[in-house]
Amino acid sequence: MKIVCDNKIPFLKGALEPYGEVIYLPGAETTAEVVKDADVIVTRTRTKCKEALLSGSSVKMIVTATIGFDHIDTKWCEENGIEWTNCPGCNSGSVQQYIASVLVNLAKDYGFKTTDKTVGVIGVGNVGKKVARIAELLGFKVLLNDPPRARKEGADGFVDLDTVIKEADIITVHVPLQREGDDATFHLFDEARLAQLNKEQILINSSRGEVVDCDALKATLQKGGIKTAILDVWEKEPGIDAELLNLLYVGTPHIAGYSLDGKANGTTMSVQAIGRKFDLPCKEWQAENVPLPAQPVEFEIDAEGVDMQEVLSRAVLHTYDVKSDCKRLREDIGTFEKQRADYPVRREFATFSLHLKGADMETMERLAAMGFKLI
Repeated sequence: MKIVCDNKIPFLKGALEPYGEVIYLPGAETTAEVVKDADVIVTRTRTKCKEALLSGSSVKMIVTATIGFDHIDTKWCEENGIEWTNCPGCNSGSVQQYIASVLVNLAKDYGFKTTDKTVGVIGVGNVGKKVARIAELLGFKVLLNDPPRARKEGADGFVDLDTVIKEADIITVHVPLQREGDDATFHLFDEARLAQLNKEQILINSSRGEVVDCDALKATLQKGGIKTAILDVWEKEPGIDAELLNLLYVGTPHIAGYSLDGKANGTTMSVQAIGRKFDLPCKEWQAENVPLPAQPVEFEIDAEGVDMQEVLSRAVLHTYDVKSDCKRLREDIGTFEKQRADYPVRREFATFSLHLKGADMETMERLAAMGFKLI
């Protein structure tokens, strides 16, 4: 068996070598010639797995170590007998941490109480559910918008998009890219919808770049149509708009899901999928020896006389401050891809043990629910 792998997928080397010839290449070098006699492609979003790459090949399976799969022509693959799989939810905890860092920074810099604000979550799948949960734990009121789920499960608990636009102070988008149909998300926030927002609202997109019309967003920000915006994903990546970046509260190089925990989960799910497909022992494989971050994984917060919002904020920012990623991107916008490839070690809340002094029971319960190990 020949397996062609993206060389930026962490923890993968050694996992598949017992079962065949394994070739590691940059995504851009995964060409039709390379995959012509391959059985499996293990990839990320940068390799377009479409007819031009796959036609005439012996590929039987495509595994993307990502949540998103819009880089795979799934219809063509299914019509041509190529099985494909993605890794739903693999980095949901990482995006949850990213949004938590954004929210606590916004509260600090704009001086608001989280209990006075409403977060609207658009797309309540694996990621959106965790984002909604962290927003609630941080004290926000939360509105949920997910038309496919509302149709399937009933409208109770969900609101329509117009309600989110009318009532949410912060709107965060967690939808797949879908270009057609009743639930199309391409340019979900276009010029017309952005015009419906008010000067006090904040928009966050960490889903897919094309969900927000970036030109329209730039024009909206330039005329003060909304308070600010946060983008982790962009149209025309990696060639992003420098003017737009400088207008944002935070802009980052598509790394919301880049915790090492999320990457390890994606690699584990990918290897296991190959094991199931070909009935190999690696269907039980697990990524191991995940490195620790630079900051201490055991830390202390003295909560005596400190309100809950501040304690939660300190805990979140000890694990990850999104502003550091924004600073690197603004300093060298031309290294967008390199910053993704060389992303620093980031670990999720569950990696950290917290010595908490003088905190009330509610604060402790919320930190435990976020995943921190309390000492």
